[in-house]
Amino acid sequence: MFRLRQKLHGPTIGDVRATVEAEISKLDLRRKVRPGDTVAITCGHRRIANYAAILKAVVEHFKQLRASAFLVPAVGIHGGGTADGQCHLLQSLGITEESVGAAIRSSTETEIIGQLPEGVPVYCDRNALGADHTVVVNRVNLHPLFHGDVQSGLLEMIAIGLGNVEGAEHYYKALEKSPFEEIARGVHKVMLKKANLLAGLMIVENSHQTTARVQAALSEDFVAKEKALLQNARGLFPRLPFRFIDVLLVDEIGTMFGCVGADSNVTGRKYNAHAAAENEFPQIRTIVYRDLNPKSGGNAIGVGHAEFVRSRLLGKADVRTTRLSALTIGMPTLAASPIDFETDREILDAALMLTSLDVPEKARIVWIRNTSSLLEFECSAPYIEEVQHWKDLSILSSLRPLEFDSRGNLRDFVIE
Repeated sequence: MFRLRQKLHGPTIGDVRATVEAEISKLDLRRKVRPGDTVAITCGHRRIANYAAILKAVVEHFKQLRASAFLVPAVGIHGGGTADGQCHLLQSLGITEESVGAAIRSSTETEIIGQLPEGVPVYCDRNALGADHTVVVNRVNLHPLFHGDVQSGLLEMIAIGLGNVEGAEHYYKALEKSPFEEIARGVHKVMLKKANLLAGLMIVENSHQTTARVQAALSEDFVAKEKALLQNARGLFPRLPFRFIDVLLVDEIGTMFGCVGADSNVTGRKYNAHAAAENEFPQIRTIVYRDLNPKSGGNAIGVGHAEFVRSRLLGKADVRTTRLSALTIGMPTLAASPIDFETDREILDAALMLTSLDVPEKARIVWIRNTSSLLEFECSAPYIEEVQHWKDLSILSSLRPLEFDSRGNLRDFVIE
């Protein structure tokens, strides 16, 4: 194996809080927000760079308008489907009342405010609905499950996020007959008429997973602005540089890395659970998940996308939470338990048996920490010749054997 570093691209914002304030100020919300008005500010379950600082800047803007701002978890099925679970989830992301300077009002209660043309009821979080205004804050990015011009962003958050578990269940079921973009746009139309949507703040991250851009939008402009920003995010999305991989070792999965535990845009499993689609890359023969991030609260959703896992991962999984998430999404295989082994040596022996190679040393192995950490990782010897000719890749070490401890395990993290 050898260590590889890829050159990732994209702009970076220096003063995030000042940039957020400048963006929101462009909307001139003073015309709509009166002193004493209450403003619900949404926050999600994903790990977003500078998230607490961004939310604090939004809170401070409304304090300047003499409004009373508070945070509402818009995490859909995450957090175990409980109010306390939502708060614990936000806390694991560094989002607390102290860090953002505002109260957090967590609840799983919703109200039905209308329905889509397909007859699907539209749900909205009761705390958000009870405010005078709602401001949506989310990252715009590729989604592990959705396709098209609407993926992860403001529209996803007002539908699946603010819909809580009840709303998420109905929307995911509706995906059997309608694309998510159609559902999300329909929810947006209902929310404009029946709810209190005021504005949104969209965040785009660069390939280094730091803040590249923020853009504010009035509620009626969500669809057009998010569509344009998704194209920007698509171009900055970090990926593995290889088209074909025999074995992908992933140190940790968790909901902070994507709603299915690992980002399927990275693993090439967006369309199928255990194989890439015809024109989907990378094409990976075997995926191995080694552990569950503790901040996932035991939610091991997505574990079923792996061919093999370390036994310790299954031991840390909260079966109820994992099953709830998978069933709500409508993909029970996401909670299915793969073949597990106690040690990494046993896993690699099994994984190499599945290759068609006569010599195991020819296997193309890539070892990453998680699907959000792709700056540095380790690769097996067959890659070394081709990467020497790529200008955006740098070899950081000489070839060396995998190091197992006395029990047959690798170190916990490929990159500390």
